[in-house]
Amino acid sequence: MQQPPRWIAHLDMDAFYASVELLRYPQLRGEAVVIGGRRADAPQQLEDGSWRYSRLRDYTGRGVVTTSTYAARDLGVFSAMGLMKAALRAPDAILLPADFESYRRYSRLFKAAVAEVAPVIEDRGIDEIYIDLTDVPGVRDAVGHDPLGGVKAVAREIKNSVGRATGLTCSIGITPNKLLSKIASELDKPDGITVLTLDDIPRQIWPLAVRKINGIGPKAGEKLIKLGLETVGDIAAAAPEWLVEQFGETYGSWLHAASHGRDNRAVVTHSEPVSISRETTFERDLHAVHDKALLGGIMDELCESLARDLARKRYAGKTVGIKLRFEGFVTVTRDQTLKTPITGASDIRHAVGLCLKRVKFDKRLRLMGVRIGNLVHASEVPPPVPAVEKAKTPERENLSLF
Repeated sequence: MQQPPRWIAHLDMDAFYASVELLRYPQLRGEAVVIGGRRADAPQQLEDGSWRYSRLRDYTGRGVVTTSTYAARDLGVFSAMGLMKAALRAPDAILLPADFESYRRYSRLFKAAVAEVAPVIEDRGIDEIYIDLTDVPGVRDAVGHDPLGGVKAVAREIKNSVGRATGLTCSIGITPNKLLSKIASELDKPDGITVLTLDDIPRQIWPLAVRKINGIGPKAGEKLIKLGLETVGDIAAAAPEWLVEQFGETYGSWLHAASHGRDNRAVVTHSEPVSISRETTFERDLHAVHDKALLGGIMDELCESLARDLARKRYAGKTVGIKLRFEGFVTVTRDQTLKTPITGASDIRHAVGLCLKRVKFDKRLRLMGVRIGNLVHASEVPPPVPAVEKAKTPERENLSLF
């Protein structure tokens, strides 16, 4: 067989957060475990050496599932589901708090392990990456009567390297492009390897539900089904002109191309961030008047943390935004675009104050966040105004945060 010009892999760590927790609590392997609790939900080891675990049935609050083990998923518990709803489906599931510092450490470990085998990597988040395998030695070699034996051997080498470095498993999809590889990595989970060529699309891809294509969201998926297109093959069989008529020129043309497995995107090894943000969720809902001092202190800390992030990454930004989530999961955002880029906490805090003036605080708050976008490199920030000129500048209004 003729091999494709590119071999692109998508590597997805298996139930990543939950799997990291199982390294810490190996006695829970095979159990239904849900990540997303509070610090108080951490397991406690008793004097006799046994462990006491928090159970989902005892949880009260508005938290959501960060992730779950495959045993919990078999019971219908998935990421982003409310913990109270999850408790109805799996009341006996064990609840553990999230430990993001540990997850970030294991993320760095698995990516470094992959880079030892295949260094051309596009970072897609804490638990997934794309890898360009095209020029990896041996990837195009046949093994015995298997013309794809070389690419499979490279995939096994990557999996073994990740396992040695972390003790964790991953699933890898390898195809001629990123779109197909993202789909393929889900076809044999957990701990699987799936290699597909364009010839495999009718048998392996077309029978899948339309939402399996990354880029078809809930609304588009619902519309496709209403139009009678339930599988990827249904989209592929539709006339391109009709898809454009239903979804517009850009998205309709993309749907036709994606359903036929066409995607020319390169593996991007470096990209500039669009924005930098900080947010926090409160243990209890806070009142804008009665908890004014507490909220002000939290917002101060968010602004200071954001300023430290900017300094560390050497960026400045012109657009400051806030995110507020009120009781009832009502989320409000406001943005303020400035004339010049800023980096300091006091400048961020002032812009936040301008945003907060445009919010009606008639409900209790559950979450607050601060974001800065429209980023430029710190080297592009104008130098400070000289003292003589600065004296001529009118004093800025000192805005209260609440």
